[in-house]
Amino acid sequence: MAVIRRNNNLFPLHFVSRPHTPTLASLQKLVHTLVKKAESARPYGQVIVDNELEKGQYDSSSWKSVDSRSHGIKGSMVSPHIWTVLGILRKKGFDSYLVGGCVRDLLLKRTPKDFDVVTTATLQQVKKQFRRCLIVGRRFPICHVHINGSIVEVSSFGVTDETCVNKDILRWRDCMRRDFTINSLFYDPFKNKIYDYSGGIGDLMMQKLRTVIPANLSFTEDCARILRGLRVAARLGMAFYKDTEAAIRDLSPSIMNLAKDRLMMELNFMLAYGAAEPSLHMLQRFKLLDILLPVHAAYLAEQDKKCGSGRANMMMSLFSNMDKLLGCDRPSDCSLWVGLLAFHLALVNHPQDAFVLWVFALTLYNGEWKKAVKFARENTEVFVQFIPEVLESSGVKSDEFLENAISLLVTSIKSSVNALTDMEPLIKSMAKYPSAPSPSLAIIPKRLGKTVSKLFDVLETDIRSYASAREGPHINYKLLAQGDPRETRFVLGKIIMNAMSNRILGEEGKETTNHNYRRTMNVIGRVAKRQRKQEVSEARQSRSINEKNVNIVSFRDVQERELNKTCPVCETTKDFRNTEIVQDKKHEVYGEENCNRPLSSLFV
Repeated sequence: MAVIRRNNNLFPLHFVSRPHTPTLASLQKLVHTLVKKAESARPYGQVIVDNELEKGQYDSSSWKSVDSRSHGIKGSMVSPHIWTVLGILRKKGFDSYLVGGCVRDLLLKRTPKDFDVVTTATLQQVKKQFRRCLIVGRRFPICHVHINGSIVEVSSFGVTDETCVNKDILRWRDCMRRDFTINSLFYDPFKNKIYDYSGGIGDLMMQKLRTVIPANLSFTEDCARILRGLRVAARLGMAFYKDTEAAIRDLSPSIMNLAKDRLMMELNFMLAYGAAEPSLHMLQRFKLLDILLPVHAAYLAEQDKKCGSGRANMMMSLFSNMDKLLGCDRPSDCSLWVGLLAFHLALVNHPQDAFVLWVFALTLYNGEWKKAVKFARENTEVFVQFIPEVLESSGVKSDEFLENAISLLVTSIKSSVNALTDMEPLIKSMAKYPSAPSPSLAIIPKRLGKTVSKLFDVLETDIRSYASAREGPHINYKLLAQGDPRETRFVLGKIIMNAMSNRILGEEGKETTNHNYRRTMNVIGRVAKRQRKQEVSEARQSRSINEKNVNIVSFRDVQERELNKTCPVCETTKDFRNTEIVQDKKHEVYGEENCNRPLSSLFV
């Protein structure tokens, strides 16, 4: 038996210490244990593939390759920065494909949230091709390629061309480690081909969601797939296969094993991209809202008992109206939906007068306290009733009363933020629902809670002097995605007004006619119209002298009279309608009847 020397660098120090010199048998046992651990860490899909390849029993009869153009997918639908990444990898001799949700969305004629790339290059080889590239992730490492102000996720097949010549097997192997069949499609934009190894295209046509490998194995391997499946089903309006749905119900408590940051990330994907209302319904259906947002889950359960599951409530109305403003290409910062949750929870705990809420929403939307109060007094003639959040408006409210009421409302909103970020206030809020399950965690970070509270600070102290108007009535989605406070307040006000306008009641408590509904909706329209007039007026005042001296020529003028210009080269007179002269005049002659476009555009 060989004895290991103390200066042997092949083994860790604890193997070569004097008291316990390891034997060959103990080393073999250690190696065997490490191999077992490595095998257990392998994805189930990879184990299945390796077993089938080893036995030579894999079935390739269901593998499909279709022309992407026959499904309406063109290369122009792919973002330019994605083409840059694909082109660089292809130039270096690596195959690369678009994979996952982006292919699914392209097939459904939807705007992809992002584009994911998979390549035959290793992650280290990918990193060498791009200046700004970072390898992230421990269990499933990928590359984050920073290019043209965007981040592209690039993963590797993990098998090089030398070890796997068959491209179909290479793609099939990668497909089997993915979550759902509709997310396992590969798209080669250079060849206009879509590769389907799991029946994903068929599932898309049937609008049904199914895991690639058996659902119990898939969700055991990665329980975050449960939340991802609910998000996809909610966004696309899809149903689950029976085995997939049963596995979600059985294994849903396992999401408690995920880190809070991961839970928060998945919840943000659900709520910030235009599918918040159906996502909340889906979470409620599978009892996961009790884990993620326990107090709001208890509220919804109570509303269903009192009014029936089909009855609209204020919380869902708020998120439904938020969905109308957002989308995959127009997401919001998480502070928007957290602010909505806090606002609604404040109303549940402390119901407010309808007129106070109108003034509050108009102040957020308008950015000016005085204008909001004046406009509310002149235009808000009806009241809104959500039970229990909104009280019937009665009597004329003084400015002092409104100021105090809104200040108290903001204080209540801040307390609600604490209930979303801290366990102790959360447990106190849950005392209102004795039959609800006890909360287990608060997933919203305290740092985010402080950011949301700051949104309302300006309305808590000196609201009378509040003046933070923004330019124009349209949403700046870039600022909204960045969490700009003024833009977020503006959108919050818009959402609240829209939600309240959907529940207008007449004097006898019956639903009002469409005439009254349109009249109340015009409140928002008139605010926007005033802002547009102000914007146009300011634009006219700031117009430069050069712009005033521009010759305005309409298309009719061109037809009725001949415009000539002397050519600077041959000093001859040419017809203005000559293409070359039109190009020469395009910066100084405009067509007023054609939205001030260059006159040259009239001749295209």
